[in-house]
Amino acid sequence: MVHEKARINSEEILIEKLTGKHNLTNFRSYEPELVSFLIEDALNNQKQNLSLTFLWLYKGRITGYLTLLTDRINLEGDLKEFFKEKDIHYKSLPALKIGRLCVHDDFLRRGVGALMVASAIQIANEINQTKAGCRFVTLDAKRNPDKSKDSLHFYKRLNFKTLKERKKGTTPMYLDITSPNDN
Repeated sequence: MVHEKARINSEEILIEKLTGKHNLTNFRSYEPELVSFLIEDALNNQKQNLSLTFLWLYKGRITGYLTLLTDRINLEGDLKEFFKEKDIHYKSLPALKIGRLCVHDDFLRRGVGALMVASAIQIANEINQTKAGCRFVTLDAKRNPDKSKDSLHFYKRLNFKTLKERKKGTTPMYLDITSPNDN
């Protein structure tokens, strides 16, 4: 019998911006590219103002990380027509991008990833309400032949929509954070 691990509450998580003082050597993921990014590139990208990486800590352990950067969503096809009907005639609209999201292997399926996505949505809403226009949260869902590790289904459960269907590599996705009442 397989025992399901308890979900982690957001109140139990400490979020810290990545610094050179963090020990990243014990971070593990079935996606080695995501570990390499955290260890080799994330801090340098921060120093170059390309992205910000936030570590999620539970009882002193890194449970995962979230990397954010600015983006835009190009309006094409049905999306372009949808916004034209709303009297929005731009070629692109502003977005906050989840550049990387990775949960440590020991903390998979405990709700940490969903909390990270909710945090990104909250940040996008804060930007939109206090700093600058921000209509979407975007990401590139990492595809995996192992369906249990394919992030596309995870993001679809969180109401993200596919921009371009792809079977391999990554699939661009978006979430419109503007509620229907705001239109």
